[in-house]
Amino acid sequence: MSLPLEGRSAVVTGAGRGLGRAEALELARLGAAVVVNDYGQPGRDGSGEASGAPAERTAAEIREAGGRAVAHTGDVSDFGQARALVGRAVAEFGGLDILVNNAGILRDRMVFSMTEDEWDSVIRVHLKGHFNTTHFAAAHWRERSKAAGGPVYGRIVNTSSEAFLAGSAGQPNYAAAKGGIVGLTTSTALALAKYGVTANAICPRARTRMTEDVFAGMRPPDDGLDPLAPEHVAPLVGYLASPAAARVNGQLLVVHGGMVAVVERPRVRAQFDSKQDTFTYDELDALLTPHYADRPPGETFAATEVLGLGRR
Repeated sequence: MSLPLEGRSAVVTGAGRGLGRAEALELARLGAAVVVNDYGQPGRDGSGEASGAPAERTAAEIREAGGRAVAHTGDVSDFGQARALVGRAVAEFGGLDILVNNAGILRDRMVFSMTEDEWDSVIRVHLKGHFNTTHFAAAHWRERSKAAGGPVYGRIVNTSSEAFLAGSAGQPNYAAAKGGIVGLTTSTALALAKYGVTANAICPRARTRMTEDVFAGMRPPDDGLDPLAPEHVAPLVGYLASPAAARVNGQLLVVHGGMVAVVERPRVRAQFDSKQDTFTYDELDALLTPHYADRPPGETFAATEVLGLGRR
């Protein structure tokens, strides 16, 4: 019996640890050959390990289990290094079929305290990093489609966050980047559908090195799998990367703790039309002020209810 991703190749960014590692292992378990990307520099990283070691460790784990994997230590926020990452998959495995964008950093602070560098670095790694790899993967699939004279196989799984949906007050940079990733995903989904490529975004909740402070107050259970374990997220990534998900495109899904929720797209709640050529202040006051008068004071466009999602 063949595996669903047998014969496919994948790139997973930020895959040395945490979510990316679990996702890379799952794709390999389903049959894919994987380029394991994680940022590395000469010398040593913050953990004291030789830089590049986490990516190579994940790749070695895949190979030891009988799969195919190579490590790549480039910075996905760098345009040229993202090009090299996609090129590595093509050179090693003959092409690229699956791109999982997971790499990210946190620089949490309130908007009135945030520095320019804290803003720029998070936007660069998350949003630009997603764009960079998507750009080169999309170009690869477009050329393959033109050569084949029809659709090819391509899957993109991007990583957004509930911080975007719920409007995390202490993470304006992160929430903005993750919201931008959803916009990038839906735009990419529409642009690449004719080439046979799908693009979807997930909002995972997982205990990783990046989120250890976020979930510091939620201790893992003494027995059984931690509800915040990355292993709860990886199977959804494997599914979205598979042929079975061919009709899933431009979607946003929340996933954690044995639960997957499909997020509905925004709907128009109300529409007001001017009785003149254009609105005046007085007319808007007469229409909008009563409309918002009875709304709960803390209610905004943010969907804070997603934070209460859990397995039923």
